[in-house]
Amino acid sequence: MPGNDQLTALDAAFLELEQADDGALMHIGAALVFDPLPGGATPAIGEVREHLEQRLDLLPRYRQKLDAPRTGGLAWPSWERDQRFEINAHVRHATLPSPGDEPEFLDWISDFYSHRLDRGRPLWEIVLVDGLAGGRWALVSKTHHCLVDGVGSVDVVDLLLGAKPAPREPSAPHVPVSNLAWLGWLQHPPEPVGQVAGAGILAARAGAHALMHPREALERSRAVIDLLVRDELIAAPRSSLNVAIGATRRIATVHVELEELQRVRSALGGKVNDVVLCAATGGLRELLLGRGEDPPRQGLRAMVPVNIRREGDRGELGNKVSSLFVELPVAEADPLRRYELVRATVEERKAGGQALAAGAVTGLGELAPPVLHAGLARAMSAKRLFNVTITNIPGSPRRLYAFGAPMVEVVPIVPLAAEHAVAIAAVSHAGGVTFGLYADRAAMPDLDVLRDGIVTSLLELATLADATAAAP
Repeated sequence: MPGNDQLTALDAAFLELEQADDGALMHIGAALVFDPLPGGATPAIGEVREHLEQRLDLLPRYRQKLDAPRTGGLAWPSWERDQRFEINAHVRHATLPSPGDEPEFLDWISDFYSHRLDRGRPLWEIVLVDGLAGGRWALVSKTHHCLVDGVGSVDVVDLLLGAKPAPREPSAPHVPVSNLAWLGWLQHPPEPVGQVAGAGILAARAGAHALMHPREALERSRAVIDLLVRDELIAAPRSSLNVAIGATRRIATVHVELEELQRVRSALGGKVNDVVLCAATGGLRELLLGRGEDPPRQGLRAMVPVNIRREGDRGELGNKVSSLFVELPVAEADPLRRYELVRATVEERKAGGQALAAGAVTGLGELAPPVLHAGLARAMSAKRLFNVTITNIPGSPRRLYAFGAPMVEVVPIVPLAAEHAVAIAAVSHAGGVTFGLYADRAAMPDLDVLRDGIVTSLLELATLADATAAAP
């Protein structure tokens, strides 16, 4: 079992996926866009560096690097202090070419996210980008997925953001809680143990838990079996979305008010996440039809990350995320029926305990030695298992600020696994929602078709909501 500074099997899986395919870049991040500072200026790069340097002790791992750049062998890599750490190497400055409108900005961040992080250094970087139209500026972050998940990374960005225009003062250092538990229902021993001994304790504790909670163990076993039968033995359909990819990315965005999504949810039932998934389904349908491709009758299968991070885990690094595998009814032409099918499928998967089952299957990787784990990591991200990743990240409902300037836009990034040409992330902030479409440049020259299809699908849902509200 990993010690406090040793990667978990799940964290290491993101390193292994990069090692297995040159097109898999396993970093996450976001581009945060701000209005000008009071007076119309932008922050100086020295100010940003000093601001972060004063607060970086709150996240000690951000001064650490891997003790080995590759996985394999008999033990996972561990985090160790980078004795040559320089804030200047991780916090940089760039200027957009004129006129600095959205096309120039999306081109810049597309190139930024097309390059891997250096495994010989701490696995993160932030760039201050100025030259945006209207005097706006941006903070663009890139962090390796082995360091944080999409929810944990919000705490990293929090070092730069505040809920008030006034600059934040450095907070008192705290002792970070190490992320050791991938399965919430298995309790790790308090003392560090070796990999082989840890595997034995995991197995023993799993057996003891099953003996003491037979009904719960049976339900979990059924969920795992259902997942394996449905999503391993029954492969995801073939699709032009699942081809060999390179490392060069293309990014597009769709902006919508959160109130619009909530209005659809209120009128048609379900949750905001159902609206996000249905909008993505409509966009993917248009993409396939635009390519002359028959949408598969069984639907494209989406991998939908599910946060299993408890309230007490906030501030931890590492990964605490599981998955739902949801069939998206891309063959359905009627937008109302499409929404009903998405909603019903999500509820069925949740009721069947699939997110916990996926976590249990992935958690079994803790029992395998690192030298054998790479194959399992590739299997859990293979095109046989799912066609596309879609994630919905709830951000702050309040306006956030950095250096006194209000944040006006967030462009989220979710990584692409091998042979997955596009991923979709939606993030909310201060009443707005941005869909970030992240794609392989060569395999997705028609990314604008997907973008426009999502816009059309959102308009269809809004029309349905209006009709429902107007009905007697």
